[in-house]
Amino acid sequence: MTTISSNEIHAALGDLGLPTGARILMHSSLSSFGHVDGGADAVIDAVLKAVDSSGTVVVPTLTATALHSPNDPPVFDPVNSACWTGRIPETFRKRPEAIRSLHPTHSVAAIGPDAEELTSDHTFSISPCDEKSPFGKLAQLENGYVLLVGVGYDSVTTFHHVEELAAADYHMQKGFTKATLVIDGENIERHYMLHQWGTARDFNIMQPLFIERGVQKMTRIGDSEVRLLHAPSIRQITLECLRSDSRILCKD
Repeated sequence: MTTISSNEIHAALGDLGLPTGARILMHSSLSSFGHVDGGADAVIDAVLKAVDSSGTVVVPTLTATALHSPNDPPVFDPVNSACWTGRIPETFRKRPEAIRSLHPTHSVAAIGPDAEELTSDHTFSISPCDEKSPFGKLAQLENGYVLLVGVGYDSVTTFHHVEELAAADYHMQKGFTKATLVIDGENIERHYMLHQWGTARDFNIMQPLFIERGVQKMTRIGDSEVRLLHAPSIRQITLECLRSDSRILCKD
């Protein structure tokens, strides 16, 4: 098994072209590296160092399940609700400097000077990944990027943001669900639209086009394939494709 250090990860991210001052949404698999000295914290330290103190790192800390509906509404506690998106996001969200967005199904955690700006409006998002969400905000920043660490395009939540922009008819449940947010020990109820599970996606269909247009860069760090994608380009190109073919991201 390959063993890799935090310094090696940091150096490789620089070689990949991750700029200092970037705002990045990182989807990750710790095990993809092989063995990392220092585990998840070492990876987090490397990425934060790569974007520098002027950059901001966002990770998805999702708690959504296929069961969530008006009959089984989500309850979200930003302190105690564990995410299912991996060891790196779960470790990241527990750091004292991390800010977690207040959304009952699609929260993120962020560290950096833009952390509050990117997360502050998520509680008012009508749908999980709308333009007020961190996914939507980051996709509109010229220095916004999506970093895929040992995971594929199926992990890119930004595609759901574009599906919401395009009002994809397969994507959202009808109507609203009353969700509960636990804020400072108080239960607050708000109404949200929830994702409709069940339609299989094929986000990988976008990869050849992204490569052709220079949206994606790729390298290997340890045993992990790492991809860096320009977030506004993901949004623009995918939206164009969805408006031409409303089910281009579906597996049917």
